[in-house]
Amino acid sequence: QTVELVHLFDKLQAVRAFILDVDGVLTDNTVHVTESGEQLRTMNIRDGLGIKIAIKNGFPVCIITGGRSQGVIKRLAGLGIEHIYSGVEDKWPVFLQFLQLHGLKAQEICYMGDDLPDIQILHKVGLSTCPADAVSEIRLIVDYISPLPGGSGCVRDIVEKVLKAQSKYQV
Repeated sequence: QTVELVHLFDKLQAVRAFILDVDGVLTDNTVHVTESGEQLRTMNIRDGLGIKIAIKNGFPVCIITGGRSQGVIKRLAGLGIEHIYSGVEDKWPVFLQFLQLHGLKAQEICYMGDDLPDIQILHKVGLSTCPADAVSEIRLIVDYISPLPGGSGCVRDIVEKVLKAQSKYQV
């Protein structure tokens, strides 16, 4: 197990950017549907602060989601995220585009996803992560499973781990 911890520490130190899914990662996978058909999601304030801290420390943050919620896009843009790709069915081309845009390698990416559309990218990144309540197929393949479920601080958890490993975390 010590070898695994050293390996995880090396992966945390190599991270230069974060790419996140939305539903099931930044939300609890619940959609509240209003009478007019609007779909509402709940997001965790601590995750939001974690994203702001990452950006403040020079880490590009990218969102790749199949969802199309304008409310989600506005919330994430308000946190300072410049790269928000919504309505994406095949995440792989968008992932490659983000890497090219920032001159990054897949090994420098921390990706957090929770379900089957995330598998291809999770297999390729340097640090693959998921919330505690991700589907079993995802939990079996990632480097790190947050003890927190989606929408409950799992993003903040991994951001803090990366920053602490790189001695960039300040309180």
